[in-house]
Amino acid sequence: MKKKLFMFGMTAVCMIGLTACNTSEKTAAKPSEKTAETKQNSETTKPVNQTITYLNKEYTIPNKVTKIAAASLEAMEDAAILGVKPAGAITIGGKLPEYVADDLQGAESIGEKTQPNFETLLTLKPDVILGTDKFQPDVAEQLKKIAPMFPISHISTDWKENLKLLAELTGKQSKADNIIKQYEETVKKVKDQAGEDLKDKKAVIVRIRGGSLFLYPQDVYLNPVLYADLGMTVPEEIKAVKAQEAISLEKFAEMNPDYIYLQFEESENADKPKALEELESNPIWNSIQAVKNKQVFVNAIDPMYQGGTALSKTTFLKAVEKTLLK
Repeated sequence: MKKKLFMFGMTAVCMIGLTACNTSEKTAAKPSEKTAETKQNSETTKPVNQTITYLNKEYTIPNKVTKIAAASLEAMEDAAILGVKPAGAITIGGKLPEYVADDLQGAESIGEKTQPNFETLLTLKPDVILGTDKFQPDVAEQLKKIAPMFPISHISTDWKENLKLLAELTGKQSKADNIIKQYEETVKKVKDQAGEDLKDKKAVIVRIRGGSLFLYPQDVYLNPVLYADLGMTVPEEIKAVKAQEAISLEKFAEMNPDYIYLQFEESENADKPKALEELESNPIWNSIQAVKNKQVFVNAIDPMYQGGTALSKTTFLKAVEKTLLK
């Protein structure tokens, strides 16, 4: 009898022990299960989009940007100077512009300058599109349906914001800051070397397009390098320009500038390929002070540069340094 009671007691003890062990194992398993559940919930709630502010307007884009379509020359110039390789870029006559072709080698053509190819962009599936504020409204709306589209400003005074936008999208903020810093240091050096001489001189940037002369507003194209950055006096005629506009040779001669930066792109003068030669042989042109003193600089930089970008400004500033301080 005692033996049976002993065996019954031992069995009960073992059963209680097993129950305790199972309970302990289940309790021990709970933290890891909870951790896995928390991780899963965290991944589920992780935001897939982010908000970026550009020129005081907010844009919602994917949290991770890996594929960029550069649908404007401004964006392509920023990509070139930052060392960014866009997945797609616009072409001119089916080719990447020569002055940025090496830097953007490998980018797929997404159409021409004024008309991106929507079907190609749909196939490319970019995370963002860097367009231009010069797009027609219908083009801009079509692009927005494909991917978030930034209308990159063509106004030269927005060059830092343009550069910083692409830098933020690609994690190249430090490089952008260095580019801006180096530009400002070069501006200071040129101003120090020139002293007060530049303030008393009249410099004008003029472009031949369709055989006619065109001027730019003081804050457009390369003009801010001369007037805002280097502090040269803005001619009254330039102050009056509200948009790129034609000026007769007679009126231009009345300006009588000391320095002329003349831009001539063959593709813009296809109907008048000898426009530059004809201008240079014109007596009125040769009566201008800058012409007499051999202070006319034809295509000091490639005429395809857009002007209002870090690449354009940096390149033109070097040209100004060589020409005005020679």
